[in-house]
Amino acid sequence: METIETKPKDYSHILGWGIDADPKNDPTYPIKNRTDRDGVPVEQKGYTWERPSQQPVDIEVLHSNERPNVSAVFGTSVPPSGLSGHIRRFAFRFSESEYGHWLPLLIADRVNVVEGIIDDLKQSRVPNIFAEKGMKADWKYNRQGLLRQALIGVVVTATVFAFLSRKKRPHKA
Repeated sequence: METIETKPKDYSHILGWGIDADPKNDPTYPIKNRTDRDGVPVEQKGYTWERPSQQPVDIEVLHSNERPNVSAVFGTSVPPSGLSGHIRRFAFRFSESEYGHWLPLLIADRVNVVEGIIDDLKQSRVPNIFAEKGMKADWKYNRQGLLRQALIGVVVTATVFAFLSRKKRPHKA
């Protein structure tokens, strides 16, 4: 059976260890109002300020499953909707330390771009994708990269089109 070591370990061999142990070596000394109790800074015990009043939650707000509540103040200009919203809701089922959280959020951003273009077309607006994607600057400063990207887009689109438009041949029995 293992015993738990109760005496403090010596980390003095680590360069810079304990550099902040002396309050006079603290860059905030002497201005900082010290709130130590029994040698332990009170700041390390959790909230040391009065929590701001909660912003009203009148739209869907996705928040980390690692937080017990929504932050007091948050920014959400548009609530999650459509396919990208479903992908985002799925992503927030996972911890922020997992790929299952971040990869779906990246995919949801790309899907949301396509949804935005479709929404523009539904409203009889033709999106200026050239300007919105910063292609004028690419043309000026990264012409080779822009042409490579355009060529790849043409090849992928032609391949998908050829694959989808090929005629199905009857199989000989």
